[in-house]
Amino acid sequence: MRRAGFFFGMRRRILPGRHRAQGYNYFVNKLEAFGYIAAQAARGDITFPTSVNAVLRLQLALDDPDCHVDEAIRLVLSEPQLAARTVALANTAAYGSGAGGAQVNNVRAAVLRIGYRRLRGLVAALMVRQFGHRIADPLLRARAEQLWTHSVQVAALAQALARHVTKVDPDTALFAGIVHEVGGFYLLSRADEFPGLLEDDTENWGVLVEDVASVEIMRKLAIPADVADAVCGLRDAVLSQEPQSLLDTLVLANRYAMVASPLGGVGQHDDYASGPLDAATLQLLRSEAADTAQALGDVALV
Repeated sequence: MRRAGFFFGMRRRILPGRHRAQGYNYFVNKLEAFGYIAAQAARGDITFPTSVNAVLRLQLALDDPDCHVDEAIRLVLSEPQLAARTVALANTAAYGSGAGGAQVNNVRAAVLRIGYRRLRGLVAALMVRQFGHRIADPLLRARAEQLWTHSVQVAALAQALARHVTKVDPDTALFAGIVHEVGGFYLLSRADEFPGLLEDDTENWGVLVEDVASVEIMRKLAIPADVADAVCGLRDAVLSQEPQSLLDTLVLANRYAMVASPLGGVGQHDDYASGPLDAATLQLLRSEAADTAQALGDVALV
């Protein structure tokens, strides 16, 4: 955050929208745009898409300890994508299905199988996914698609790593993986207002904006402190010799995800020799994660 003061000290206001003077892509104008977005985020001036607000209301209802299971089912059914993903996730090996396991074919059975805490991860996935709905630029939209695929893979790997390696709560790891790039989705959605903003960002100003936005978005979404701390610490994290924390889990999941973030971030290594996991363990984790990732993802932006 050492360069944040440079952003927030800017005086000139960049007007949002696509009708700006020719020459916008000059270096100073881009810095002003980054500063405008970062300053808005820092003071909490973040507007969620209507679809995100609707899912946020769903999350708040499910977080209510007095929410009856029938009400939870009704709320899940009100969001067709969430209903489909709930049933799909309930039928993965991670939740007791698999060879010889009974398959569920309705939302009631799925909710009862996975429980409210696991349902929360699906609601978070729906919220994060819908940040990309307002992106019109095809190149930015493609980056949002890649970022979503990356997020799903990290979430699924984090859950598998938690279960087999770090021994943290697997549901918390899944949730943290889903939301760990929420600032990136916000940056992409705002870059859509400023053509060329993320091109040739050699000074990585976008990284700072993303980090500032992440903090405020997680606050507004009431992300638990342990998850928020792990996400905020991910950028500069150093993996422990014996990985055992939520942060370690996210670092490893990013390292072994097959699809990288289009915005950069934690270094990735596609071969097991560069990390603490042997080939057999990595194959097991990726196999288990693939099932969960398929249940979470594969919903195209609309």
